[in-house]
Amino acid sequence: MYQHKLSIRNRMSFRNKKTIQLQIFILSLSILSSISPIIAQEQTNEWWKRTTVYQIYPRSFYDSNGDGIGDIKGIIQKLDYIQELGFETIWISPFFMSPQMDFGYDISDYYSIAPEYGDSAICNQLIEEIHRRKMKIIFDLVMNHTSDQHPWFKESSNTINNNKSDWYVWKDGKGKKRLDPPNNWKSMVGGSGWQYNKERKQFYWASFLPFQPDLNYRNKDVKKAMLDVTQYWAEKGVDGFRLDIFNAIYEDSTFRDNPFSFKIIPNEENPDGFFQKAKYNINNTQSFEFATELRTSLDKTGNKYLVGEVFGDANLLKKYCNYNNQPGLNSVFLFKTLGTPFKAKDYRKLVALFEENFAKPFIPTYVFSNHDRKRSISRLKNDINKAKLLALFQFTVRGIPFTYYGEELGIPQTNIPLKNGKDPMAKRYKLLPQFIANMSKEAINRDGCRTPMLWNNENNADFTKGNNPWLPVSLQYAKLNVEKQNSDSTSLLTFYKSLLALRKSIPALDSGELKIAEKYCSSKIFAFYRIFDAEKYLIVLNMSKQTIRLDLPKGEALLLLNSSIKNGLNGYGGLVLKLE
Repeated sequence: MYQHKLSIRNRMSFRNKKTIQLQIFILSLSILSSISPIIAQEQTNEWWKRTTVYQIYPRSFYDSNGDGIGDIKGIIQKLDYIQELGFETIWISPFFMSPQMDFGYDISDYYSIAPEYGDSAICNQLIEEIHRRKMKIIFDLVMNHTSDQHPWFKESSNTINNNKSDWYVWKDGKGKKRLDPPNNWKSMVGGSGWQYNKERKQFYWASFLPFQPDLNYRNKDVKKAMLDVTQYWAEKGVDGFRLDIFNAIYEDSTFRDNPFSFKIIPNEENPDGFFQKAKYNINNTQSFEFATELRTSLDKTGNKYLVGEVFGDANLLKKYCNYNNQPGLNSVFLFKTLGTPFKAKDYRKLVALFEENFAKPFIPTYVFSNHDRKRSISRLKNDINKAKLLALFQFTVRGIPFTYYGEELGIPQTNIPLKNGKDPMAKRYKLLPQFIANMSKEAINRDGCRTPMLWNNENNADFTKGNNPWLPVSLQYAKLNVEKQNSDSTSLLTFYKSLLALRKSIPALDSGELKIAEKYCSSKIFAFYRIFDAEKYLIVLNMSKQTIRLDLPKGEALLLLNSSIKNGLNGYGGLVLKLE
């Protein structure tokens, strides 16, 4: 059980020294009136620092026409749900024109909408409806590569000499017949990233999957074309962009071989893997520089937000936000969160690392699942108490919280065998024995984290009125749906609502400083302060099964999770305390 109480500010007393206090009060009003426009302007410019983000995978959110595929109209019909939850910004995975080989991350037209999702008119309506609710919208933009069905690539691959011949990264092969890859670079998913094109008799570079050729940003026309795309949607009212594999934008211009490495599997902090260091094909200096160019270009359209999907250690990733003292992306995903054990000491180290590398004016991000990663609740062994404590951490720590649709319900990962997978990653590894795939920390078949949203306990959880959802509905839909959890005061969904309401009501939680509360930290307890002006709050998290008693300072308990001030914190309990 948890309790949530809103704080009540003390009223000012003028019983003594009324005249002096009145003069001070008048003077204060004068000062505030002069600086309040400045404060308001700063808050407007940096809205993204205080926001909360809800990610939608459109194919799986809500199907409005019964074809088994979620669509834009379906998102519009569910906007009130997201607003009532308390989220302020919506990030939507791509719904641009695409052959759907990678379900939207292979774009064939950046200016058109894929017909299964809707059209330009319904897209415009989506933007308007989100803004009407005083919310923000972020588009998912794939700038690194296009689909091999994009007209640009079709023209580029025709001959060596044409108007778009160098719009992609082309290179002659090696060997007598020039049929060997130009160098040893591996793609992010393993195997050579070089793909042979019979028409041009050359190789093109693909950082991710073979049907996603990388654009050549050393061509000024390419750069202009992609900046034009961001300008177009920004002027349409889009408030920002999530940038797919942004760290692969530039490669080494001399195409040097990557050095050998004993590392087999890449991870969040280190993109090295497949027995080589990713030295020359990822995190190129020019990628940092391009982040500053993109920032400059987008600033012409207003206060837009940029968040990059990048991989590497925190110190390196910061270069995407500021390079050579030039502002770049507003923030980057810090995926170290995904591999951090659910232990107090590890979370303490995580926050300390992020605070060191992303101290103000920068800000870290906190993400625990997305469309590519195993669902958060499954990392926590389906423990709802842990899920609540994780949410308490995520919405009270200093940073931008990102929530993947269904995370607020505790939807688990669905185990879909590789042989049945629709995900191109599953098809790529379909010959891998399933028991080996099951041993992986991250799901090789991403279908498992993309299953439909659970709205109620009716057929197909009311995701679709049809009988054939594009992916199977979770078998947990009868107890984990929105309708059921909305009526349950102890549910994870209800707890999310309380957390988001609390965050909105307390400036310290979305704008304040953070200091680790060393006095209360231990191998089982992680605690920190959030401070804003004269107000100070203590957040305490018991990340163990045991009941912990603490000698807490005096204050008002604004939120209690499995805890009480007198009896202590039960297993996986926590609290938010406003200090006197």
